[in-house]
Amino acid sequence: MIYLLARTLQPIFSPANLFRYITFRAALAAGFAILILMIFGRPVVRMINRLALGEEIYEELPERHRKKAGTPSMGGVLIVSAIIISLLLFANLTNPYVLLSLVILVGMGIVGFADDYVKLHKHKRGIKKRWKFLAQVLLALGVSLYLYFFPESDALRTSTNVLFLKNYVIQMGLFYVLLSGFVIVGAGNAVNFADGLDGLAIGLLAIVAGAYAVLAYAGGNVKIADYLNVLYVAKAGEMAVVSASVVGAGLGFLWFNAHPASIFMGDTGALPLGALMGFIAVVVKQEILLAIIGGVFVLEVVSVILQVIWFHASKGKKRLFRMAPLHHHFELKGWPESKIVVRFWIWGILFALAGLATLKVR
Repeated sequence: MIYLLARTLQPIFSPANLFRYITFRAALAAGFAILILMIFGRPVVRMINRLALGEEIYEELPERHRKKAGTPSMGGVLIVSAIIISLLLFANLTNPYVLLSLVILVGMGIVGFADDYVKLHKHKRGIKKRWKFLAQVLLALGVSLYLYFFPESDALRTSTNVLFLKNYVIQMGLFYVLLSGFVIVGAGNAVNFADGLDGLAIGLLAIVAGAYAVLAYAGGNVKIADYLNVLYVAKAGEMAVVSASVVGAGLGFLWFNAHPASIFMGDTGALPLGALMGFIAVVVKQEILLAIIGGVFVLEVVSVILQVIWFHASKGKKRLFRMAPLHHHFELKGWPESKIVVRFWIWGILFALAGLATLKVR
């Protein structure tokens, strides 16, 4: 709204010209999201405590998690709200990618909220997995089909960048709809797997969002895109504002979610934020790169898959890891929780830097 207002005021108020710049609005979106969390974080924690919306701890989790029982959950409502408000204020609301970002946040947020609500009030395993997964798939495919039938550029409708190969682009046809849907749903669930230690998932999300803010700005700027030999996507630069708002909201939430956590984000935050990162990767045509930049999330998912395969292959006699996802393996090895989280953040930064470095390894 402020962006549209500033555009109207430009002829008579020259400072309003600053809002033309994506970098300026991205900084404002990040800063405002942090401010929202800092102002409303503590009151929301108290309100959730009064409503008795405390975390249920699964019996199979490491013993040290027992003391976390009753910690306020569903903090994702606060994160998602901060991002939405920041976007409404500082993003270009005439940009279709921004509007689709809001659809992803609200839609996946509702799915996550429903799952968290059922966990806290009816069944601690949440809504049935098949219904939860179906809702995610339908939303992701709906967004993917919109991008397919209403592209900003016909030439880019089904294309994507390829790692390490200069000036080489894949045209995937209708299969691209399935790829887009897979990336959006997969990213949402990958974040959910990593959301098991205080500050782990939200810190990693902020790192990934920061990297994609850079990629979005580069891909949406014709000169930079040409210099880096990546696809130029008109209007994709606005995703830098979206990514920056995620960074801000993530850092603001980390103030309360750092060990020992005062609040957990739950599926209400993990699903929409992960799905949003997947959507941004689709918009800027860097879907494949998400597997590198979000490498820690990938490792968490792969650890679960390998654990299941190994367990069944040994007929239930052996486990590859002491517990999956991977962060629980290190817990059972005796690592302090804060050490695991910080080390995973370090790996997250290294993966992000490696992903960004591939822009010149082409």
